[in-house]
Amino acid sequence: MLGAIIDDIVGSPYVFHNTSNPHFPLFGKGSEYTDNTICTIAVGDALLNGEKFGTALQRWGRKYPNPKGAYGESFYTWLHADYPRPYNSWGNGAAMRVSPVGWAFKS
Repeated sequence: MLGAIIDDIVGSPYVFHNTSNPHFPLFGKGSEYTDNTICTIAVGDALLNGEKFGTALQRWGRKYPNPKGAYGESFYTWLHADYPRPYNSWGNGAAMRVSPVGWAFKS
């Protein structure tokens, strides 16, 4: 889980400006948390406290409304919905946010 968060922060300056230089600085200028860090923490919080995942994601997303790179438009709308419903997500964020599951369980 910590590795996923560190990766998110270290890689954040290169999301829209890729680099092929293998000697880039760790935690360099522009390194910040993104929506992936917030959602990873929300998943871990839900697992630790027996909270519904959607409830935790909305609470954390509302608490941190402006991550670097912003939330996707559909996810942002879902975060602020009074009665959130599935919205045909592409699902690519799930793989980046699942690390707390491995941290919380032995099998």
